[in-house]
Amino acid sequence: MDLDPRMTFDSFVVGPANRMAAAAAKRAAESPGKGYNPLFLYSDSGLGKSHILNAIAHHSDRYHPGGTVLYQPLELYLSELTDAMANGSEARLGARYQSLDLLLLDDVQFLEGQPEAQEMLLRLLDRITARGGQTVLASDRSPAEIDGLDSRLLNRFSGGLIVDIGPPDLETRTAILRRKAEERGAGLAEGVLASLAKAPFRNVRELQGALNRILVLQELEGRPISVEELPALIQGLPGVRVQVAEGRAPSRQPPAVPAWRRRLEAAAEAAEAEGIVATRLRRLLEHPREPSGWESALTDFETALDRIRQIRRELESLGNPWPEAAATLLRNPDRLDESEALLASARERARGFAPLPDGPGLERLGEDMPRLAVRAADRLLQAESPDYNPLFLHTPSQDRGRSFLAAVGRTHRSRNPEARIAFVSAAEFAEEFIDALARGVAGAWRERWWTVEVLLLYGIQELSMMERAQDEFFHLFEALKRRNSRIFLAADRLPSAFERVDNRLLSRFEGGLVVDLGEEARSRPEEAAESPRDTAPPRAASASAPLGRPGGGTPRPGGSASEEELELLRQLATVGAPDRGGDGDSGAPVGLRGSGEELEGVWRPSRERVVWDWPAVEEQIVEDYSDRGQAEWASKGR
Repeated sequence: MDLDPRMTFDSFVVGPANRMAAAAAKRAAESPGKGYNPLFLYSDSGLGKSHILNAIAHHSDRYHPGGTVLYQPLELYLSELTDAMANGSEARLGARYQSLDLLLLDDVQFLEGQPEAQEMLLRLLDRITARGGQTVLASDRSPAEIDGLDSRLLNRFSGGLIVDIGPPDLETRTAILRRKAEERGAGLAEGVLASLAKAPFRNVRELQGALNRILVLQELEGRPISVEELPALIQGLPGVRVQVAEGRAPSRQPPAVPAWRRRLEAAAEAAEAEGIVATRLRRLLEHPREPSGWESALTDFETALDRIRQIRRELESLGNPWPEAAATLLRNPDRLDESEALLASARERARGFAPLPDGPGLERLGEDMPRLAVRAADRLLQAESPDYNPLFLHTPSQDRGRSFLAAVGRTHRSRNPEARIAFVSAAEFAEEFIDALARGVAGAWRERWWTVEVLLLYGIQELSMMERAQDEFFHLFEALKRRNSRIFLAADRLPSAFERVDNRLLSRFEGGLVVDLGEEARSRPEEAAESPRDTAPPRAASASAPLGRPGGGTPRPGGSASEEELELLRQLATVGAPDRGGDGDSGAPVGLRGSGEELEGVWRPSRERVVWDWPAVEEQIVEDYSDRGQAEWASKGR
């Protein structure tokens, strides 16, 4: 469709009712695919939608010469689609549209009752967006008011920006008339523009038609039209209900304006000056006689307007996390329910997390917790790029796991007072999610959790009965990992012992560091020093033993090991074995699983200082007395 060279942004008069539409349209033209996509404009007929679409195309050509731009009404698109389906050339038509940098579709309301066209348009939007292109659509009604519109298309439109263009206020109508008169190079008598702007035309197109009539008469008669002649000249034009007595010249005094019209007009103009759409009142003003129920309608409008102002103030106090959506909704009292929902979501997103219980930090846990667990937690908190994340702690006592995670949170809080820390049980996490679903704020609930810097979740085993909560936690886990947030988990069993838990979650639990938190307080060094020398030493975990369970071997200190070394050996032995076995020189510290990295400062016995007592006889052989073995020794000079 050919563009109208007169319809540019330079010739488009911007006022409160169309300011947002003009700004969004300019951004779509200057940065296609990077802002609001798709951009959906709607208004009653004659309020500037086609002008804006033409202006976008002209503006895009100026900013992106050589780009492919197409502007056409939906009817033409449907006609092309019908022909393509008839001759089997849908693929060729789809390829032509998909190659566009900017697609401008007018009169989208004709999608009503066209399921095949809706399906094709949905695919087209997806492909243009995937290429980085921009789509702008215009309609005489909002997407929600188009009967039979596919819910997927409705969601797609809602995911971009939907803007309502309202009727222009008095000042904007006057500016439009002045601009049009200047374009024609015509002069008008004093007061004509102001009087014409006050006439109750329904839209800009009718207003422009009235101006054209006056200018044509001036050209024919070679004289300016006076203010007194206006009522007779515009009598009978669409949108005007001026009564002129037959055979009489129009009165120089304007007819008295009824009280109902004055009040509605004043309320509409005040709202529009504030940037609020007053469509509800403007429709009442179209009535030639006093409409029934106008007073209650005016009261309802003013009540909605007051509530919108309250919502705007509260959103600003909450940081207004979605300014684009707010800017659209808070202009229209008819969308008050959506504004309330937006506020509820903003409240949910800004809601804080429960405070940590009082108690000690990691450094004051002392001997009550395994030293390996304390050091692992501290290292995960402090490392810029941690070697393991999450830290998974397992202990039969949920209180023990909860206490340890609380200490982790208090330690991080002491170092980072403003940090967002979530300390919660898996059951509470699931309950929060159910509540958010019930209140319709699940999206904001997710965004709130995605801001967490340290996640402390205990009772993980309870996720086994909650499939939907597992799925939510998986996506939360991935989001936090991408943000480099730190994740600490506690359960009453190993991940491998979980039942009915998504394998994606289990693999991520085991992909960090899994540590046994034990059940009772560890022995203190002084107690170990007082124990008899012949007391059986702690058993080390074999490479094949499950994490956190003693294996078959017993390390015996060979030499004068210090009491601190003995205590560390006890802790390491009870934690478990590394993922892969190896000799004493492997460098893998006992007690680490998953990362394969050694914790800084953790002591481990050397090969020379520990004798391993293996349960299998064949594994205890330290010298091979077979013929083959003796031959090998002889060849080596032994």
